[in-house]
Amino acid sequence: MIRSFAKSFRAAGAVLVLCGIAFQPVRAQSAPQTGTAVIEGMIQDSDRHAVPGVVVSLKEGDSEGARTETTDTQGRFRFAALTAGRYTLQVKLQGYQECVQGPIVLGEQETKSAVLSLAKETNTASFTFSDEPAFTVAGVTDTTALGGHGSGPIVRNSNALSKETVSLANNNGGATGSSAGSTASDAAEDAAIREKLAHGDSAELHEQLAEIEEREGRPVDAVHEYQRAAEMQPSEPNLFAWGAELLLHHAPEPAIEVFAKGHRLYPQSSRMMLGLGAALYAQRSKEQAEQIILDACDVNPTDATPYLFLGRLLVTEPVIPAAWVDRMKRFATLRPKMAMSHYLYGVVLIKEGAHREHADLAEAELKRAIELDPHLGDAYLQLGILYTQREDFPAAISALQKAIENTPVPDDAHYRLAQIYRRTGETEKAREEIALFKQLEEQKNEQAERERHEIPQFVYTLRGQSGTPPVTDSH
Repeated sequence: MIRSFAKSFRAAGAVLVLCGIAFQPVRAQSAPQTGTAVIEGMIQDSDRHAVPGVVVSLKEGDSEGARTETTDTQGRFRFAALTAGRYTLQVKLQGYQECVQGPIVLGEQETKSAVLSLAKETNTASFTFSDEPAFTVAGVTDTTALGGHGSGPIVRNSNALSKETVSLANNNGGATGSSAGSTASDAAEDAAIREKLAHGDSAELHEQLAEIEEREGRPVDAVHEYQRAAEMQPSEPNLFAWGAELLLHHAPEPAIEVFAKGHRLYPQSSRMMLGLGAALYAQRSKEQAEQIILDACDVNPTDATPYLFLGRLLVTEPVIPAAWVDRMKRFATLRPKMAMSHYLYGVVLIKEGAHREHADLAEAELKRAIELDPHLGDAYLQLGILYTQREDFPAAISALQKAIENTPVPDDAHYRLAQIYRRTGETEKAREEIALFKQLEEQKNEQAERERHEIPQFVYTLRGQSGTPPVTDSH
């Protein structure tokens, strides 16, 4: 798995877990004096320790909508202002099986208390990868032979998502992906592993051999070793490593198949969902990708990684659905000391609409992000956009200049400065900013092309298909 990327990620366990829930009626006088009903309670693990930061959903009858509350530091939650009726509680948490309890019959002005006990998932080596893959990887080709280019915003965004997905494989401690090349120690380790395989086959040995094959520049051999490891032992790490190797080498359709199977076997693995989302995005199934990444945010709401993936999609989204705003608000609430949580919440508020209250809140969130990270260039950029919308051009210019100082390739900031100078009649300054924008945009495109050509493309055949599937690039 990839050593050149430094992110880590906590993998989910397997399935088959017990969920015990006990309800105790409480005296009616504990209900609010407003005449409403209440469901309250606590989430605890099998050792009776409180589980904070868990999203608890409450659904009434057959309605599609649900109310949600997040447990506090003592694992407690409370739903107030309820009407009499039948309710269902639902809890999802990575490493635990989904818990559903109901119906809970609630009377008028009644309070009920629930203690939800979650047991950790058990290891499930009994899962089998019985059906054969619907694809075959036959070789590799230089991506320069594919036609088109990868300099468009969506393509660049897809490449970034794929890299970030592959970096999550670091959780397994290996090195999926390219590195500095083979070494003498690699050769010795390769020989030792092959010697062990001659005396006994094992998934672990194939996974170790796959890492060496990739480092030594033999990706086709590597992907076959990852496949063998996953077929012998379809654990979450092995399936993820296989899918990540396919995604690394620009094979979205096979990667989708592997990540989808992994998601079915390990539904509480948010990184498997993120891998599936990145592969779908690479295949241009944008809406499906957005939904699966959105769902990944709910597996473990305190985990920042799914929100950061969702934030990556903001780059190409002109309009933001309300569900994205809700997730980013939760992110900022659960991770108040993280600059990116406030930054992303500010961005979705800006993109959601032009309501004054949203704009004021967005400004406050972006300023909070800058307080936490004074070098967050993207936050200055978004402030510049916000001030431009208000036609506060002096403030916008100041913010955009800060963005230029704190952004490695500030092409967008130069472009927006040019637009302001045009509107204020400063033609020469506008011309200078446009020239800088074009220069930096070209540099960015050239860098994207270099990165794209560094990793060879898998040549693969889907079942029932002859030859290589067509590969297209968006500009």
